Amino acid sequence: MNFSRFILSSLVSLAFAVASYAQTTLFNGVEVPGVVIAHSPASTARYLGTPSIVIMPNGDYVAKCDKWGTSLVYRSTDLGSTWSQISSVENHMWSNLFVHNDELYLCGTSTGYGNLIIRKSTDGGVTWTTPNSAATGLLRAAGTYGYHTSSMPMAIADGRIWRAYEDDGSGGGWPYHFRAYLMSAPIDSDLLNAANWTHTNALPSNTTWLPGDGFNGWLEGNAVVDRDGNVVNFLRVDVDPGDAEKAAIVHATSTTNITFNPATDIVDMPGGAKKFNIRYHEDTDKYWAVASIVNQDNYSPTTSPNLIRNTAAVLSSNDLYHWDVERIVIQDLSDVTKIAFAYLDWQFDGDDIIAVSRTSYPDGLGGANSWHNANFFTFHRFEAIVPEPGAAMLLAPAAMLGLLRRKRN
Repeated sequence: MNFSRFILSSLVSLAFAVASYAQTTLFNGVEVPGVVIAHSPASTARYLGTPSIVIMPNGDYVAKCDKWGTSLVYRSTDLGSTWSQISSVENHMWSNLFVHNDELYLCGTSTGYGNLIIRKSTDGGVTWTTPNSAATGLLRAAGTYGYHTSSMPMAIADGRIWRAYEDDGSGGGWPYHFRAYLMSAPIDSDLLNAANWTHTNALPSNTTWLPGDGFNGWLEGNAVVDRDGNVVNFLRVDVDPGDAEKAAIVHATSTTNITFNPATDIVDMPGGAKKFNIRYHEDTDKYWAVASIVNQDNYSPTTSPNLIRNTAAVLSSNDLYHWDVERIVIQDLSDVTKIAFAYLDWQFDGDDIIAVSRTSYPDGLGGANSWHNANFFTFHRFEAIVPEPGAAMLLAPAAMLGLLRRKRN
């Protein structure tokens, strides 16, 4: 498929009016999109990543980001308007927050390609358990190969809680080295006990799954329950420059086995070359995602779509195989090399979506190191983005393609 035509067709499908919420934070004279939760100047070489957010049973928001090797945890008691840091979790990264049975968990790795670990907090994220054994959160120890994941969502099916992750056991370097897994545990079991988690086989990818050896690897899978009630691992796919963005759907046939058919399970998805999160919404009976799509103004046949992250959009799908861009929610086309809104994790909050972003943006101090090495951790509210069933849809493509207005020093 021609990539530029694919982008145009995606933008034509834009529905719903532009969000009325467009909050920015004035930071050193720069209007930074969203609410700034944390900032780390490029000069420190300590970049911010792996954002995650949950809504606690009492209505508080808890969010976290990585500061390479450490998870910084924040709380908001006023719907995201202000934030305060409540803990710093050492030796924990590439992780997601989730609430299960009214308890807060943090699941990821101990280091880059380190142990697969999980922690629990019983006080809303102020203190955390220590994963120093298989009984206290050490789910898999790194050895010949290590483990990888990000702030990926959980899924509930057949009385079990599911999560996707990868290891680097295929060799050959990033991203070919990733092998995909799913893990699951009974919903009422002790999630800190490794014995309660069952892991599937490790599934490597193959470059020949796309023309011209263009399937470069898969990673950062979402555990999702499909229309038939089965769990799938919905993965990001790295593709060649000029190719349309793709995603891959791996099927769990049991708690210990996953399979993949490249003839039917590679799908077109705007933003599919970057990390995205998928969640199902019961009232609309749709799957929703927030992803960093490629805007046509930044399209280049010589640039990998993985490198373009300056447009964040909300997508929806009826079946996981066909995706529409519903709304562009954050965008700045001025500098694709230094501006990015990436790795967004998000939750439904009524008919709004709340999200946190790994944001590379001007800060009056020289800006971000790159589109990848972010200097901001930001919160965003996208208002009235999930419609009531049967609500009218409004088309406003011109407004959606508008640039954010901001000041620079």
